[in-house]
Amino acid sequence: MHQRILMRARKGPFDVNSPEETFERNLIGENAGNLVFSHAAHKLLGTRAATITPNGFTVNMRDSDKINEEYDVFVVPLANAFRRSYAHRLDVMSRLIERLKIPVVVLGVGVQTNVDGDREYLRPIDESVTRFCRAVLDRSHSIGVRGEITAQYLNTLGFANVDIIGCPSMFLHGDTLPVEKRKSFIGPYDRIALTVSPYVKSMAQIIGTHHQRYENLRYLPQDLKTLGTLLYGDAPEDRGKSSPIPIHTTHPLFTEDKVRMFVDPWTWFDYLSSFDFNFGTRIHGTIAALLAGTPGYLFAHDSRTLELARYFDIPHRVMRDVPADVDAAHLYEEADYSAMVNGHKARYETMCAFLAKHDLGNAFADGDSAARFDARVRETVFAPAVRPAAATSPQVLVERIQWLRDQNVMLQERKEKSIVRSEQIRTRLKKAVGGPVRRMLNR
Repeated sequence: MHQRILMRARKGPFDVNSPEETFERNLIGENAGNLVFSHAAHKLLGTRAATITPNGFTVNMRDSDKINEEYDVFVVPLANAFRRSYAHRLDVMSRLIERLKIPVVVLGVGVQTNVDGDREYLRPIDESVTRFCRAVLDRSHSIGVRGEITAQYLNTLGFANVDIIGCPSMFLHGDTLPVEKRKSFIGPYDRIALTVSPYVKSMAQIIGTHHQRYENLRYLPQDLKTLGTLLYGDAPEDRGKSSPIPIHTTHPLFTEDKVRMFVDPWTWFDYLSSFDFNFGTRIHGTIAALLAGTPGYLFAHDSRTLELARYFDIPHRVMRDVPADVDAAHLYEEADYSAMVNGHKARYETMCAFLAKHDLGNAFADGDSAARFDARVRETVFAPAVRPAAATSPQVLVERIQWLRDQNVMLQERKEKSIVRSEQIRTRLKKAVGGPVRRMLNR
């Protein structure tokens, strides 16, 4: 029986979009890490009996009848959706789910509070989370969560049907996770990748010392704003500013062409595969390295990053315990990947059991489905890394300017068509009505 899956995803895994279009349409959903877990989920569920359609993050109440008619299940991979700043969007999603008659499967969701799991901080979102969980559990056997902190939180809200499954991103390669240290130690000329959450200000000194210490350090940002800075320079409100965090073009990592950003996971993985070590605060920046076979180390700065690191045994430290003079070489020496690698198969089986319970297929147990997915990735030409504009070739910059010009022309045409339509409507109204209404339209 063929299964029609609607998946919450910003775009499909084989969609090719330029960096400029990605920025304009926000095709990374604010953070490129979103694509890592949504594309992995697409691969995991992509059996021969399934057709998967990304919803583009669109949530429209008027689409409920269409969804019920055209799809068999709505799969919802989520990140830190249980957070204060997301409550209004969660409410909108809940309203849509309440109108659905098909199964709804949450394929991993996390709560965001501090590393101690501060319960009081979450009180303002209790009502929104409760409504969402009720709506899902009316259409599902259980809710898949990322780790024990989220599970405990939902338990306090009265929900017992909770399964800890981690994040689908870690199962991109199925039951294998080939990560090993390829060198006995890290030296000043080895390739080090750095991930930074711009709002974690305690990273400032760490960035500065590693920039001085490691010649081949590269910063791999993930956020939409930094993508815009790489493409077009500083935003108007940021021009002329500087910061020890690499968020402006004045930062040495920008001026020395040591920043690379990827708008697709596959080019990101390829790039990281040649590195010796990856460290920093981004959970999916760390996971991207691990999927590329490169040792990664996480600085967990909140509950969402900490619970994933704990569940998957990813080498990590809590950010508040990281000294300002920490050295990547010491982190590399300290990191032990044996628990992560040895426990991966059991965690994969937990994910498989969750999928089976919710009548979802598994591409790795479906002949060559997973291999065909990988082959299609290899055959697709994705956009290359985005570098600082000052280090970008003239040809690419000209193409970027042409793209902007084309966008401007298109917007102008839309504006003119809109004006014409407005005038046509005014004319029809004048003919259809009389007296005071006509005089009002003529003003």
